[in-house]
Amino acid sequence: MRKPLPVDADLLPEAVKGFRSPTRLCPPRMRSKLKDDELTYLRKLAQSLPTHFVLGRNRRLQGLAAAILKLWEKTIIAKIAVKWGALNTSNEQMADELKSLTGGVLLLRNKEIALRKCQSNEEGARLKAIETSYVPGGPTSRSGTLYEFQYFQIKFQKTAKEDSEIQLEAYKEKLERELRNQEYRLRILKSKIEKPARDLAKLNCAWVPSERDADQGIMTEEERECFRKIGLKLRGSLVLGRRGVFEGVMEGLHQHWKHREVVKVITMQRVFSQVIYTATLLEAESDGILVSVDKLKEGHAIIIYRGKNYKRPLRLLKKNLLTKREAFKRSILIQRVGSLNFFANQIERVISDLKLKLAELHGSKEKHLKSNTL
Repeated sequence: MRKPLPVDADLLPEAVKGFRSPTRLCPPRMRSKLKDDELTYLRKLAQSLPTHFVLGRNRRLQGLAAAILKLWEKTIIAKIAVKWGALNTSNEQMADELKSLTGGVLLLRNKEIALRKCQSNEEGARLKAIETSYVPGGPTSRSGTLYEFQYFQIKFQKTAKEDSEIQLEAYKEKLERELRNQEYRLRILKSKIEKPARDLAKLNCAWVPSERDADQGIMTEEERECFRKIGLKLRGSLVLGRRGVFEGVMEGLHQHWKHREVVKVITMQRVFSQVIYTATLLEAESDGILVSVDKLKEGHAIIIYRGKNYKRPLRLLKKNLLTKREAFKRSILIQRVGSLNFFANQIERVISDLKLKLAELHGSKEKHLKSNTL
């Protein structure tokens, strides 16, 4: 046998004229709560019962409470189901509202609410309190019903075209915000570049490279190859660090030439053009003859011959070159300016890409507007 359909409690009136909650007085020496075995038995009994009401709102349930009190004249358990898909429903708030209105005992509260009428000596008073009932033909409320949900869906729904336009505007705003952030970062980086670039220019102006001596000895290919082999076999060498060529390097060259004719200078520079520039600078400052530049495992080897007419200078430190401290400061400034310029170039590429995307977005928007007008 099929179970009867439940009553839609949302169609019941929100307020009933003259409704009063029934008075509940427990007999002497009795607890108002159910025992565990009684609660388990009543829950099992409620599972087989049909659903009496379906509910979709949390408050203003006087009409439902009056109907439950009327139902309790025939059965001790009232079973209420929560509407599926109803907005802003809370079975906890529903159960509290019904308990305060009917004075029943809550047996179960999840997707269904089961209320049991309370046994007391004041059942007659309860019956007198519910004599006033609602008028069936009275006005009903549509709050929390399916009709109200469908009405709001039709009223506030947006078309797919409006959604695409909103997404396009949001994407455009995101690109513009990112463009402003990248431009701000670029301004900060350029302001950071100014001071080290100014200090680096001062240090570069502080030293002047020497001119090459036109009266250098002539070296044949056989002599060059011989000095190259001798220089590569040398164990002692002069290593150039991050400071580059400064007055201490010239002093080291002359100290090597004090005992041998050839000196091997090892530089860690990776770019070959920088290695050639360093070799020519060493040749000009030391008045020696550049023999060869060779690639080794640890770097590049620069072989320099002191010349046949070599005379040890009285002053080993040259005044036109930077000191050790100034050379170290110059190398730090070069590294700082280079890294800042690298990040500035990266941000400039990002800015150009963002501007290109914004231009494409404006073009697509204009085409869309023209198609709509046509």
